Amino acid sequence: MNRKTFLKKAAGAVVVAVPAYSLIGCSNDDSTNVAPPEDPSATDCLANGANATTITSNHGHSLSVSRADIDAGVAKTYSIQGTSGHDHNITLTAANFNTLKSAKTIQVESTSGGSHRHDVTVTCA
Repeated sequence: MNRKTFLKKAAGAVVVAVPAYSLIGCSNDDSTNVAPPEDPSATDCLANGANATTITSNHGHSLSVSRADIDAGVAKTYSIQGTSGHDHNITLTAANFNTLKSAKTIQVESTSGGSHRHDVTVTCA
């Protein structure tokens, strides 16, 4: 094999490997390793805080919202990096915190990164 053929084959392998790696890294696993509450009426954000119970196409992201943040009710941006190799952020608004104070679930969209984003469902713990 000459140098020109080697370079063509190497470039072809890179063209195939990069999209394949992206597909493997961004699986369709929506779990967050946080079990949703068995009895939603027993949840209390003001006592226990909140967690992401679902993150679409999850690959290691996670979110925990403290009860102090919920009680304060002031807009705040959170990192959802978790064990993922890259980061995304979500912003919870004052309206989102009011919804959580009522023990209701909210859904927010993360920032884009690595050519994708996530929908994050936040539920009282």
